Amino acid sequence: MALRRHRLPRYWLGLTLGLVMVGIGGTYLWERQLPERLRRAGQQGDLEACLRYGEQLSALRWMGEQAPSELAECRRSRARQLWHQQAWAQALGLQLQLVNSTAATLGDRQQLQRWEDNLQQMALGRFQQGDLNGALTLLGAIGENHKSGGNSLGDKFREVWNSNRYQLERARKLSDQERWWEAVDALNRIDHPWWNRQSKALRQTVEAGINRLKGQEREHDSHGSLPHTVSSDQLDIQVQQRIAKGLDEWTAFQDACRALGGTVVEAGPESACRR
Repeated sequence: MALRRHRLPRYWLGLTLGLVMVGIGGTYLWERQLPERLRRAGQQGDLEACLRYGEQLSALRWMGEQAPSELAECRRSRARQLWHQQAWAQALGLQLQLVNSTAATLGDRQQLQRWEDNLQQMALGRFQQGDLNGALTLLGAIGENHKSGGNSLGDKFREVWNSNRYQLERARKLSDQERWWEAVDALNRIDHPWWNRQSKALRQTVEAGINRLKGQEREHDSHGSLPHTVSSDQLDIQVQQRIAKGLDEWTAFQDACRALGGTVVEAGPESACRR
């Protein structure tokens, strides 16, 4: 009985060691096959398998030096493939891995820079067309969507977008109140192509309101009913001169009114220049 009790632990110990050795042997054989599998996958154009084998081989300290060139070529080809499939973020991520590897070339670094520049230009194009979300998605692939300091290109896009939207909303409110000169000043502050197109109809309404206002002032002056009103022709000349010097329309209107000895007053819903 004593002998049996001593032999049982040895039996389990031997079985455990045997299984461990079988596992180690199997792993070793697999690892020895990795370089050949990597080369075969690369030759066959199986980029997914090539990347998988290359990553496994690179993780092995004693065999990792056999992987860089084959793995680099797989990354290079797969990154180009992803780029043409418009999988921008994945393509850039793989290209960045390539650039950070020991097998990177100057051409790899230049390719990464070209792709980042291309994405930035595409994002700018979408932004100008009015697709803010599409632009921000593209910028996200190069880390320019948002930064804590608010100095990314995406942050600047949002700032311009919100400013233009605010000016259009402000112009609409002023137009509803028939405050035409202030409305046109707000419209002139819109500097984004898409928002300019959105404001086109409103600008026509505002310009028509200004023309009506000028016509009313001329009619009043011709009948002498409002001698205290500044001549609209003189006022218009003064306004245009100041606009030519760089002043916005509302500021030019106020300055021209004062120069002619008048004061800007709210005549009902309209702004007018009276002596």
